[in-house]
Amino acid sequence: MKKAAIEKAYQLAKEQYAELEVDVDKVLSELDKINISLHCWQTDDVGGFEKPGAELGGGGIQVTGNFPGKAKTIEQMRSDLDKVMSLLPGKQRLNLHAIYGEFGGKLIDRDKIEVEHFQGWIDWAKKRKIGIDFNCTCFSHPYADDGFTLSSKNEKIRKFWVEHVKRCRAIGAEMGKQLGTPSVHNIWIPDGSKDNPVDRNGLRKLLKKSLDEIFAVKYPQKYLKDSVEAKLFGIGSEAMVVGSHDFYLGYAAKNNIMITLDNGHFHPTEQIGDKISSCLQNVDELLLHLTRGLRWDSDHVATFNDEIILIAQEIIRAKALNKVNIGLDYFDASLNRIGAYVIGARAVQMAFMFALLEPVKTLVKFEEQGKNFERLAFLELLKTKPFGAVWDYYCLQNNVPVGQEYIEDIQKYEKEVLLKR
Repeated sequence: MKKAAIEKAYQLAKEQYAELEVDVDKVLSELDKINISLHCWQTDDVGGFEKPGAELGGGGIQVTGNFPGKAKTIEQMRSDLDKVMSLLPGKQRLNLHAIYGEFGGKLIDRDKIEVEHFQGWIDWAKKRKIGIDFNCTCFSHPYADDGFTLSSKNEKIRKFWVEHVKRCRAIGAEMGKQLGTPSVHNIWIPDGSKDNPVDRNGLRKLLKKSLDEIFAVKYPQKYLKDSVEAKLFGIGSEAMVVGSHDFYLGYAAKNNIMITLDNGHFHPTEQIGDKISSCLQNVDELLLHLTRGLRWDSDHVATFNDEIILIAQEIIRAKALNKVNIGLDYFDASLNRIGAYVIGARAVQMAFMFALLEPVKTLVKFEEQGKNFERLAFLELLKTKPFGAVWDYYCLQNNVPVGQEYIEDIQKYEKEVLLKR
C-alpha cells in the first residue's frame, strides 16, 4: 500500500472519529504503551531444550499439526522470535518456560536449574531492550506422569515440584533485576483427575501447602510479579482440576498475588471479559493469556473476534491498562508458526485499538441516563467506522508491513529459513 493513500485514509478516519469526540492521535499514543508478551513455545510446539528432540509429553495439553520448520535449537528459536517482532507494531516482551534454558547438552533436572542456564536469554533480551516473563514447567516430566505435581500425595514428588517453582521464581526475579522491568512468573499445573475423585479437599489442601511454601520467599515487586493460573479441565483431568478458578481467585486475593485469566480455560460460553472488573476489585493486577478456545482448551491462534474485543473493551473501559499484564498462549502446529504469532499478536493489538476508539464517556453517560437506545446505536455505529485505516497508519508509523504485506514476508522466511531445517 502506498504511504500517501494510507495517510489520506487515516486523516479521513480521524475526522469521522472526531465527530464522536475520539482523539485518534491520542489513541495511537495509548496503544504504544501496551506490551504483549510473546510465548516462546509457539516456535517449537512446547518441546523445550532439556534434551535433543524433546517433545511435549502429558500434563493435560496437546499440540496438533506438523507444519515444517519448527525451531530445533535456541538459535533457531531466537531467529524466529526476531522475525516475529520485526513484523509487529508496538512493544513486545518474551514469555519463557523453564524447559527452554541453555543446559549445554547436560540433563539438568528441574529442581537443579539456576540463573546461569537462562543468562543467554537475559543477554538476548537486554540487547533488544525487552523484558522477559517466566514460567515453571510442571509437565512433560516423569514426576508429572500420574497427573499430580504440587498436589501430589507422594511427598517426594510434591517436594520436587515445590523446589522447581522456588528456583523459577528466583530466576524470574534475577531476570527482572537485570532487565529493569519486573518479570511475571506464572504457575500453571496440570493437576487433576480423569474421573471423579473422592478426596478433592485433601488435594486442594496439599496445593495450598505447596503454594504457601513457595511464596514464603519474598522478592521486590520491581523484580518479580507472581501469578497463579486456573483451568476448568484438560486432557486426563476432565472430571476435576485441583487448581480451579475458585481456588486460585481466593488464594490470590488472600495473598495479594495476581490471578491469570486464560480465555481458553473456561467453559466455551463463559467469557473472561466479564471477570476482569470482578477480579480487579479484589486483586491489584491480572495476567491475561489470550488464545482462541474451540470445544476444549485447544489453543487455537487468537483472532480479532468478539471474545478478544470484549476483553480489551473491559480493560479500557475500567481504565485498567496499568493493572493488566497481557500475554499470548497458544500452540498451533497446523500452520506456519511465525504466521500464527503475527496473526495472534496483531489481533490482540487491533482489539485494544478498537476498544480505545470507543467514546467511553459518552457511552457511560447514555447508560447512566437510561438512554439504552442511544447507547446501543453508538455501539453499532462504531462497527462501521474505519478503524482499519487507523490500524494501517499505526503499522506505517512503526515501520512494519501494512495490510497483507506481512504474508509475503513470512512466506519468504518460510522458503529461505524454515523449510531448510
